Amino acid sequence: MSLKVDQDHSRFRQIVRGKIRQNLRKYISQGELLGRKGKDLVTIPIPHIDIPHFTFGEKQKGGAGQGDGDVGDPVGGDPQDGDQQGNGKQAGQGGGEHNLEVDVTLDELADILGEELELPNILDKGKSKIVNEKDRYTGIRRVGPESLRHFKRTYREALKRQISMGIYVKDRPVIVPIPDDKRYRAWKTQAEPVANAVIIYMMDVSGSMGDEQKEIVRMESFWIDTWLQKQYRGLESRFIIHDAVAREVDRETFFHTRESGGTMISSAYRLCAQLIDDHYPPEEWNIYPFHFSDGDNWSMDDTLLCVDILKQKILPRANMFAYGQVESPYGSGQFIKDLREHFGGDDRVISSEIRDRDAIIGSIKEFLGRGK
Repeated sequence: MSLKVDQDHSRFRQIVRGKIRQNLRKYISQGELLGRKGKDLVTIPIPHIDIPHFTFGEKQKGGAGQGDGDVGDPVGGDPQDGDQQGNGKQAGQGGGEHNLEVDVTLDELADILGEELELPNILDKGKSKIVNEKDRYTGIRRVGPESLRHFKRTYREALKRQISMGIYVKDRPVIVPIPDDKRYRAWKTQAEPVANAVIIYMMDVSGSMGDEQKEIVRMESFWIDTWLQKQYRGLESRFIIHDAVAREVDRETFFHTRESGGTMISSAYRLCAQLIDDHYPPEEWNIYPFHFSDGDNWSMDDTLLCVDILKQKILPRANMFAYGQVESPYGSGQFIKDLREHFGGDDRVISSEIRDRDAIIGSIKEFLGRGK
């Protein structure tokens, strides 16, 4: 019975997974999941799934409960009582759409994202100082829970005992283990280093970056986080905002700051390089700088300074550098052209134009599709 329940549950999870994958692009572009995220789970509304229910067989001709009845009649009670019970139909007409809410782990969500976008697993550059404890079954012992019983070893001990006692019958080999014959798998806790990564998010918060542009960045960063957390168990996120001056902030401030003024992108790149110098040795960390802007910069001189910082201080240490340009009615969009001019042949620099919410999924594919 337990096995049947497990099979039914597994089948239900497969159906849910298929529904989520079918509607994944809508979830990404509409940002439905951002307000439903917990520590390890995300609550996802999915279209109605038909749940198995009882139906009459061919030999059962009864109506509602017992006796005569028609399809739709309530079980027990007068159909006219519906209005008095608050279940009548006078308040409206026509069927409604009912969504089912299911809890999905972030790992499952990352798997679905990876399958839908065909994202490759990332090859990490090194191991960190963070140590994870993992149990490995490395031996055999005489005591333990029945779930860990080693059947082959137990059978062998019972066979040896019967042969040594002279009670083994070759023509009728019946092997019945006794408690002294039982053997169990033994585990040993081993410490192993965990691949570690940091995402350094940078965003232009000058006057031309409005609420819609920031919301697009917020939605895209959620999915980037989800995928990289699947790849790295020790994932950190740092946040830098900038106009003419850059400063480090927390996640909440990053997505909700309202600022104005000019833009000097080099201030963010300089602070990013300083964070790497101070906290993230590249031989121990996988480093992912992401910069989002509308493409405006103060001057060509500052753009050339950005290019120099990237070449000298960021690219030699990072797995990749990702630049996402969010389309804004006030931004010139020039910066992505300058980056492509200077780094067009460098596969460490990935740039993406994000026109609107529908372009988020393509941008994620551009950023993460190379497995860096």
